[in-house]
Amino acid sequence: MMNEELIQLSQKFPAWIWNTAFILFSFALGILIKILFIPILRYQAIAQSSYSLFRSFIRRFNKILSLFIPLVVFNSLLPFTRFNTATLHIVGKINEILLISFFAVVLIQAIKVFEDYLYHRFDINKENNLRERKIRTQIVFIRKVFITIIIVVSFAIILLSFESMQKIGAGLLTGVGVGGIIIGFAAQKSLGNLLAGFQIAFTQPIRMDDVLVVEGEWGKVEEINLTYVVVNIWDKRRLVLPITYFIEKPFQNWTRTTAEILGTVFIYVDFAIPVQQLREKLGSLLMHHPLWDGKVNVLQVTDLKERTMEIRCLMSCRNSGQAFDLRCYVREEMMSYIRTNFPDCLSKSRIDYGAEVNRSELRGM
Repeated sequence: MMNEELIQLSQKFPAWIWNTAFILFSFALGILIKILFIPILRYQAIAQSSYSLFRSFIRRFNKILSLFIPLVVFNSLLPFTRFNTATLHIVGKINEILLISFFAVVLIQAIKVFEDYLYHRFDINKENNLRERKIRTQIVFIRKVFITIIIVVSFAIILLSFESMQKIGAGLLTGVGVGGIIIGFAAQKSLGNLLAGFQIAFTQPIRMDDVLVVEGEWGKVEEINLTYVVVNIWDKRRLVLPITYFIEKPFQNWTRTTAEILGTVFIYVDFAIPVQQLREKLGSLLMHHPLWDGKVNVLQVTDLKERTMEIRCLMSCRNSGQAFDLRCYVREEMMSYIRTNFPDCLSKSRIDYGAEVNRSELRGM
């Protein structure tokens, strides 16, 4: 009944006015729904402090809903427009393509909302974060795989909506022979990268935020993508490596099982220095420093060289960043202590003048 009334009403206006009004009404109604919906979510988000699912939803969907909802409304009202058959087919096809595209974006944003929740659930901003980094690495890789699948499937659906593309697709799917072999060889490296990505995501030789020494550089894993890994070097440079690198080549992972690490400081001094006093000084320095985790405190003579004695200070820390800072502190304070209390024990070169005199006398004889 209502459909008949709309059709009768449409006959009272020129076609272009009716069609324009329907398009404007569709987008106005869609935007109105969004305007009424978003403030409700904002109100719910205000009540929550650190993390809010509503806040994440607003951040991810605020812009896309402004286009997606009007398209859905317009698609439902399209039968009531007065376009001619050819124009209606074109408008319908454009609307269909846009709906598929924006629906794919909606799915991607929904995945990111779920990712935000998991990131909150598994927060890596704490001392012992091995489990969280392990799960985050899997989350990142799975998210990228799902997004890639959504994009590929959406593109395929759009292509298959055209009859000409259906024929091309059928030809590609049924085609065999030289073309298939060439495509197989061309895709071999990409498939290898993808399989390496799966292996890294689930066997995890590296994880998000892992501390690595790779290609002679110290840094943290910043991104794990489907085909490459980005390492954030300590001086803010970025080292980009193919993902297969971490399957095929050796590298150092300082946080593979735990973030705890031992730091070393080497001091080269004269043989006459009292080692026990240095050992006591190291213990005093570590005892009063917040970066020391209280586990390892060792000072040993590790080597005797031709002119100096090598002393190694060994200390433990919660992570590699703190170990670097603590090593610098111990190095500075120990050298200051030696310079102040044992200045004669700094490394020096010895010359035996007595031996030189004896050799001169022998030559004179």
